[in-house]
Amino acid sequence: MGRSPSINEKTRWLRSALLTSEYAADTKKFVYFSAAPMNNEETEQEENKITSDDLDKMLKVLGREAIREKTPTIRDLERSLQVLLASQGNCEQDLENREEKQQAKYENPLSGAAIIAQLIQRGYLKESDKWLTDKGFINIGARILRDITKALQAGELGMHETKSLGRGGVLLDSTKRFERGDDTRSINVPKSLLNTVHRLKSNASLQIPLRIEEFDLEEYETLDDVRAAVVYCIDLSSTMRYSSMFGDMSRIETAKRALWGLYLVNQKYFPLDSVFIVGFGALAFKVLPRDIPYLKTFEPGSDFLHYTNYQSALRLASKILQRDGAENKRVVLITDGHPSACFIDDSIEKDKILAQRPYSHFYLPDQDVLNSGFDYAAGKIVYLCYRYRQVDQYIGEKTILEAKKCHRKNIQIDTVMISEEDSLLGYVNDMERQVKGRSYYINPTTLDKVLLTDYLSNKKLIVNSRY
Repeated sequence: MGRSPSINEKTRWLRSALLTSEYAADTKKFVYFSAAPMNNEETEQEENKITSDDLDKMLKVLGREAIREKTPTIRDLERSLQVLLASQGNCEQDLENREEKQQAKYENPLSGAAIIAQLIQRGYLKESDKWLTDKGFINIGARILRDITKALQAGELGMHETKSLGRGGVLLDSTKRFERGDDTRSINVPKSLLNTVHRLKSNASLQIPLRIEEFDLEEYETLDDVRAAVVYCIDLSSTMRYSSMFGDMSRIETAKRALWGLYLVNQKYFPLDSVFIVGFGALAFKVLPRDIPYLKTFEPGSDFLHYTNYQSALRLASKILQRDGAENKRVVLITDGHPSACFIDDSIEKDKILAQRPYSHFYLPDQDVLNSGFDYAAGKIVYLCYRYRQVDQYIGEKTILEAKKCHRKNIQIDTVMISEEDSLLGYVNDMERQVKGRSYYINPTTLDKVLLTDYLSNKKLIVNSRY
């Protein structure tokens, strides 16, 4: 018995038969597939494409780099991603299963610039100081949120919606029988007509127009959704750059990570809620959610913005909430210390302070600061006084008065202390007692879990309080 032809021999025979057939002259009747391999450039591009696993790791690196105290440039990212790829390329198990050409690729791994180019092409990055695109912001935020929720026990968190059959603001896919007095806008018309057809068909009396009875009607079940507006005021004073003794991230980095994940929760699950971000030092300013990763603390020495002015943060937060139509309004202060600045309303008040404290400092922002988006309308002169592990009495009283103004406007105020020092917690507790708020003293590394749990739990309590 002769030898069976190989696959290559069959391929050559088939190609020869096609070319010598009577249809060979009419090449439009054939679709030809090139048997020639891709050239070196095409092969290299194919091999250098980022896999989904590599992309996931790279986005994780980008997320970690984005929340650093000093945001790296896009060129700095090239080096970080190059290190990631090189560390993967040195895996001995991968090298054993690759041919020499693939091994050479690992010896000369894809450059960081090429990775950046691919990430830009895929829409995750852009050539800018703020290098995350909207797509990159959302994808990285989703990974941060996934990490946060992994650390929480299953079933510990609940949504802030309460099921209410027949009334509410969020429609479900499920239906129930319509009850007299329910909102007719929730009626499921196709299902109701189908009920009528089944009833009439079973009675052998199906006629057009259909005669719909009340018991044919079905309505969508709904969730009673309570809308809330929350302003998170993040402390950007110079001490927020200190690293936590419990982890490798600084206080400001843990705060940015927490707010990033929290904003994604709000966007995905509670779109009717309003979440605002305010950054503050000696003055406060509104922060766009997309700018959360790029927040950084104020430098001491260059100006006086590195002080901590709760009063400025509360005034701006109150102004934002007064423009929002939500019934439930709340301010959450995220800080590591105590107030060390407040506003002076006029020169008479300034002279009074100087008479008691001759060496007091006052801050009058220049025009460049005023043009940077700070809420300067809240006050003209800032009184500065930092006291080690205690709050200046004048500043303390001014701050509590401002908190009481918010409370009279039905704005709830809570304070989250992210610090290893507990000596200043007494003042925060006193302020919260006077405005019937809550204070949290937490390990900085658990800030993300605390904020997420608190947000969901607080919303759930708001719903329950209505029934």
